[in-house]
Amino acid sequence: MTTPPTTPSGPAPFATRRLDAVPLHPAYADEMAAVLADPALHAYTGGAPQDAGALRARYERQTAGSPDPAELWWNWVLRVRADGRLAGYVQATVRGARAEVAWVVGTGWQGRGYAKEAAVGLVRHLLDQGVPAVVAHIHPEHTASAAVAAAAGLQPTEEREDGEVRWRRAASQGVPLGHDMA
Repeated sequence: MTTPPTTPSGPAPFATRRLDAVPLHPAYADEMAAVLADPALHAYTGGAPQDAGALRARYERQTAGSPDPAELWWNWVLRVRADGRLAGYVQATVRGARAEVAWVVGTGWQGRGYAKEAAVGLVRHLLDQGVPAVVAHIHPEHTASAAVAAAAGLQPTEEREDGEVRWRRAASQGVPLGHDMA
């Protein structure tokens, strides 16, 4: 387990009942390459697993921030508190009054409720930070990810982007977040 130095820039960490969402750092690339190694994780999103070197380069770009000053890239790895191991990640691209979010939990950690817990924690964290709207784009056949979005209080819309359904939650919706998740 690698613990990178903390930096003053980047997203604030947050925690749920069983997970610590730790700001992304390139030092996590080796461990995350193993977490994300299953090609099945790309069934709905495309692409393929990246090796540690490619993942480190990606993390360096992500932690450097968006080249657009009006856009924030907030990325966290998910550490399972019980064993200290990384299990996946959550991310938010914040632009104006909206955050576009995504989550991935490695195959070996699926089926334990970590994705729902992380997504609920992420949405709660964003709303607490004053982000008024949260959206996610989910493949229409990806029922597990749709269940995660619903647990986080997002609701499907009629909007589509690249064939994916846009799910949305506004701070004003008042839809309760899963309280047993955080």
